[in-house]
Amino acid sequence: MIAGLRALTSRGRSFLASGVAALLCAVALGEHDLLRVSILIIALPLLAAMVVARTRYRLSCARRLYPGRVAVGTDSTVTLRLENVTRLPTGLLLVEDTVPYAVGTRPRFVLDRVESRGVREIDYKVRSDLRGRFPIGPLSVRIADPFGLVELTRAFAATDTLMVVPEVVPLPQVRLSGEWTGGGDSRTASVAAAGDDDVGPREYRQGDDLRRVHWRSTARYGELMVRREEQQWQSRGALLLDTRRHAHRGEGPRSSFEVAVSAAASIGVHLARDGLGLRLVTDQGAQPLADAGAGQGLLDALAVVRQSTARSLESGVSALRQGGGDGLIVAVLGDLDAEEARALARLRHGGVTGVAVMLDVRSWQQTPAHHTEENEAYELARAVLAGSGWRVVRLPAGTSPAAVWQEAAQNSRFAGADGTITSGDAA
Repeated sequence: MIAGLRALTSRGRSFLASGVAALLCAVALGEHDLLRVSILIIALPLLAAMVVARTRYRLSCARRLYPGRVAVGTDSTVTLRLENVTRLPTGLLLVEDTVPYAVGTRPRFVLDRVESRGVREIDYKVRSDLRGRFPIGPLSVRIADPFGLVELTRAFAATDTLMVVPEVVPLPQVRLSGEWTGGGDSRTASVAAAGDDDVGPREYRQGDDLRRVHWRSTARYGELMVRREEQQWQSRGALLLDTRRHAHRGEGPRSSFEVAVSAAASIGVHLARDGLGLRLVTDQGAQPLADAGAGQGLLDALAVVRQSTARSLESGVSALRQGGGDGLIVAVLGDLDAEEARALARLRHGGVTGVAVMLDVRSWQQTPAHHTEENEAYELARAVLAGSGWRVVRLPAGTSPAAVWQEAAQNSRFAGADGTITSGDAA
């Protein structure tokens, strides 16, 4: 009963206060008719509170998101399934799900009556123009009387997660050399062309298949030897994303940072579908990726990436250098100075192919930049990378990455500010 009184709505409290006031006036004035009315007004919210408080509804709730991973600006459907698991029908139910403000307003529904063992399914849509991982739930159910005098809230604890990933733009097919690097004990082609006598054996290890024992080598060395594992060579690469706050311009979904994240996602998914094993590196260092196919782990990591307060790319360059074995390095860069460009340029050596997608952050400024120093710094950074053999792709505001990705296949030729042509050997 006490819980029911605490659940009185504003209307219920007004009824109770009006009844008490009418009761006092009836006693003071000796009006019997007013006394009857006041008792009725007082009794109505009290009876409603008693009925709602004694309600023993048992409801089960299940939630399904389809799809659970969407791109920014794409709808996802949330299905709520409510089941009355008792033998008593419910009264009026007010259902409200909890969603973050970024994905829309809180959905509210009214269920008039759910029969015994009855099931009700409710659908609503969520949509976000911002990347991120958003919790959906918990669900709350308010039990109300028909007059709206009492509302008792009961909540479920279960929540689900909506993953909003960056927009992925389909990119044209571009042949990039240098992205294939070796893995395994030996090349399959070499082993297939050689006889058993030419296969380099190794010592037996616990768990090795006995069918791989190389008996001639075993007799020669006096210990059990097995043939080396034959593994296909695998492709490996690295994706560097510049997340430094000072290196980007603009705010919101159309800022240079969000465009850089979308470009990185598009390139990463494009290369992953071609069989390239990518690792993600930012100016904060290497980022862990979940083991998911077709670049989904990369998309999940990019969905929650945020701008950093770092002032240099030193940590990212060190992570790329320590990783080693990358045949392809793709860097999505914001504002870059010559010194940072030189540090990146030194990463390209031997058979490594370097592709630099440089955002022209000057085009994101509200007023066009006419400062000679800013223009010269940008052009110098481009020239440094191109001169070291990097393939430089310029990405200005309002341009899709698909429109400029073809430049990644061209040889590194760049006209400097003074009109001279700087060229690098394309790997």
